[in-house]
Amino acid sequence: MSKIVFFCIPAHGHTNPTLGVVKELVSRGHQVWYYSYNSMKDKIESSGAVFVSCDDYDMEQKLSPKDGARIGKDLAFSTKILVDTTLALDDKICAEMAQLKPDCIVADSMAIWGKAVAMKLGIPFVSSTTTFAFNRHSAKIMKQSTADMVKMILSMPKISKDIKRLQKKGYPVKNVLDLIQNDEHTDTIVYTSPQFQPCSYTFSHKYVFVGPSVRPATEKIEKTKDKLVYISMGTVNNDMLPLYKNCIDAFAGSDFQVIMSVGNMVSIQKFGSLPENISVFSHVDQIAVLEKADAFISHCGMNSASESLYFGVPLIMLPQTAEQNGVAERVFQLGAGVKLQKTDSKAIYDAVKTVLSDSQYKENANKIADGFRKCAGAKGAADKILSMY
Repeated sequence: MSKIVFFCIPAHGHTNPTLGVVKELVSRGHQVWYYSYNSMKDKIESSGAVFVSCDDYDMEQKLSPKDGARIGKDLAFSTKILVDTTLALDDKICAEMAQLKPDCIVADSMAIWGKAVAMKLGIPFVSSTTTFAFNRHSAKIMKQSTADMVKMILSMPKISKDIKRLQKKGYPVKNVLDLIQNDEHTDTIVYTSPQFQPCSYTFSHKYVFVGPSVRPATEKIEKTKDKLVYISMGTVNNDMLPLYKNCIDAFAGSDFQVIMSVGNMVSIQKFGSLPENISVFSHVDQIAVLEKADAFISHCGMNSASESLYFGVPLIMLPQTAEQNGVAERVFQLGAGVKLQKTDSKAIYDAVKTVLSDSQYKENANKIADGFRKCAGAKGAADKILSMY
């Protein structure tokens, strides 16, 4: 029986893909400890892992909603949060790993404290990448505007100060690229297919592309019309009341059934009386909806995009961060969706109509789905982890 430790950040999109891997490891008789945050406790424990709370040390969950929305958009701010959390956790996890003596550490690519403690203590390490793997080749898809480039250049002095804070504590980090770029020599699990990953052929044999980890649906969704349109802007940057109202205006009285998930930051009462064909919820079982959906208006986070494509559902995309823009660009390149250029009701309706009236979008989404299903999945990820020692 092996001892395996997972580390992750407090984000559903980074946690969910790992849960099937944890279940697979536990089913094979291995023990798993999972360092995460109380908001993820129930789903982690249901996978069979021993949950270890990091809430007392986490910086991101202490942010105001306004500052929380900066994560993923402001590189200097995101770097500071990662560094603050790493240094706060340093003593705790070093002491606990020395006592536990795990056979392997698996850490999310953004949970740099997991990689750091593995290096310090000489523990076999696997990076868990729930976004696209990132190197100088795949970076070309992350098209940045001139304004984004200028903002990044101006933020470098702040970033450099935070990198020096890590170096003083013995962390082998040279620059910000060590935090966001995938090391060719690091064993890495990537939760997508070689076909969907940009430039997958440029990554070393250390990388294994296992496909998205899609859980079974837990609810049943009734499809009441011929076409079902699903709308969700994810779980983080979703305070978008004007967009949601425009979506209601776009589809009110149409031939489409519309299910919209708006999160906790928008009160459903603000929508007033809804048309009979439109349902609005704070949360839904996304898998259950996508099993029945015909189109998905999405922020295009990696998890949501992968789940949509897994069920052959083409996307209408409105990315909010550079990472999401990269995913949207890849979906667009492969012909499985369109980018929403404007957010008025007419533009929204026309984009959905375009996707639904051209069968190529559905066909291309199904091609990506076929690639996902050919991957090794959770079993392949578990095999990678167990091959480390």
